[in-house]
Amino acid sequence: MSQIESLFATRLYRAALSELGKPVDADELEASCWAIAEDDEAGQNWCEENGYPGYTSYASLDDLPWRFPVFKTLKKTLNKHVAAFVEDLEFDLGGSKLKLDSLWINILPPGGTHASHIHPHSVISGTTYVAMPGGASAIKYEDPRSARMMATPPRLKTARRENQPFIYEAPKVGDVLLWESWLRHEVPLNMAEEDRISVSFNYSWGKP
Repeated sequence: MSQIESLFATRLYRAALSELGKPVDADELEASCWAIAEDDEAGQNWCEENGYPGYTSYASLDDLPWRFPVFKTLKKTLNKHVAAFVEDLEFDLGGSKLKLDSLWINILPPGGTHASHIHPHSVISGTTYVAMPGGASAIKYEDPRSARMMATPPRLKTARRENQPFIYEAPKVGDVLLWESWLRHEVPLNMAEEDRISVSFNYSWGKP
C-alpha cells in the first residue's frame, strides 16, 4: 500500500498572551510604545536615515524591560510561551534555556511595509500584536524550500495549507506568534488607515 507523509515540518506557534503567565495590560503596553517612540530621537533618526517606514526601536534601545514595567511583565510572559514552543520542537538544550536577547517596538504607518527577512544569530523569533486596525497587514511566511525548488510547477490555489508557497497569518491584538528564526517572513503593505503596532523579539541559546 502506498504511503505519503510530511517530512521536516516547519512549526508555527500562535496563542493569546493571556494563556500563560501574568496578564499584560494591553492599554499600558500601547501607551508605552507611543511614549517610547515619541521620546526616542536616536530611533527616529535611524528610521529616517535608513528609509524605514514609521518607527522601530530595533537599532536604538535594547533595555525596554528595564525602562518600563509593562515590558518586564511582557518578557516574563513571553518566556513561558517560548518554553512551551521549545517543548513542542523537542530541542535538546543541554540543561539550559533560551534567553531573550532583543525586544523592540514596530509602528507601521498606512502604506508601510517590512521587507522579507530572517533573524540571524537567534533560535526563536516572534511578535506580539499591540494594535491591529481593520485592514492591517497579516504576516507573510515563505516556504523555506523556495530557493531549492528549481523547476517546481506552481501550486493549485486550492492546495493544502502545508503545500502553499506562502502562508498569511492574520493575528489579533494580544496574540503572540513564534517561529524558528531562519523562517523568512515579511509584512506586506499596511492597507489600514491607522498605525499597525507590534513588539518583536529574538531568543538565543547559550550553553550553561
